[in-house]
Amino acid sequence: MLLNKQAAINDAALRAIAHMPTKSLHVLMGPEFALRLTDTDLMRTAVFLAEKSYDEGGCPIGAVIMDNSTREILGKGHNTLVQENHPYNHGETSAIRDAGRIDFSKTTLFTSLSPCDVCATLICMRGFSQVVVGDVTNASGNEALLKSKGVQVRILEDRVGIALYARFRAEKPDQELEDWQGVSALKNHVGK
Repeated sequence: MLLNKQAAINDAALRAIAHMPTKSLHVLMGPEFALRLTDTDLMRTAVFLAEKSYDEGGCPIGAVIMDNSTREILGKGHNTLVQENHPYNHGETSAIRDAGRIDFSKTTLFTSLSPCDVCATLICMRGFSQVVVGDVTNASGNEALLKSKGVQVRILEDRVGIALYARFRAEKPDQELEDWQGVSALKNHVGK
């Protein structure tokens, strides 16, 4: 086990956590390391997942699901709308799928960007107790919906994630529009 109670928590360690399959994380890190991960560390891990999506040609959005008592990472995901040609494989939906059939009321979801309507609805449907949002500078809007459904929402903006999404938006505005509103919105936008 590389990441134990003495191991440094740094970007290299968080990037390794982001890229290793969730089911294999126990080989990389022990429970004592997980307990030391701060909310800022978990958000940065979500940002590294967003970076992975960007590097693959996708929308830079990542998410991490953490057990509230053990701080163990139960699910991770990144947006694969483009990579998998799938209209709702967003960071949050991918992390939820990765976590599987668990009691989400005992977890916190860290998302690198404010959730879209579909992701916010799924977060409510699955009964998450808490969501931490890493970027409301580039997108926001569903935080009030989540709160109205009893989900605790915290904002923990990550400057690296904010800059990454802003760069993506400038480079690929059509892809961003499709991710948020679908191909029909893109077709309507082109006609204007």
